[in-house]
Amino acid sequence: HSGDLGYLDNDGFVFITGRIKELIIRGGENIQPREIDEVLYSHPKIQDAATVGVPDPLLGEEVKSFVVLKPGEKCSEKELLDYCRQHLAAFKCPKSIAFIQEMPKSPGGKIIRRKLLESS
Repeated sequence: HSGDLGYLDNDGFVFITGRIKELIIRGGENIQPREIDEVLYSHPKIQDAATVGVPDPLLGEEVKSFVVLKPGEKCSEKELLDYCRQHLAAFKCPKSIAFIQEMPKSPGGKIIRRKLLESS
């Protein structure tokens, strides 16, 4: 078992969509952080984004995103939450968005989501 999430298309091609350990389970719904990250990346003011599941006593996990704005840009949490609501199903939308100066990354350039969780 590789720990990867993905799907097989009609032509037999395999597509990897994320990692099982990154999957957010919110009230019984499975949410892939990558889908939320891609929506945030499509916002013109966002330079970097990462989404994690944070503990929630009622739902098990709640969706929280972290973003780095492009240099010189200003943006509110409300603006980004509204943007997410336009592009995602309601249960996938982040409950909160934190603005950070720099995304924690490994030497290979991968986002270290564990560090984001530790900071929330």
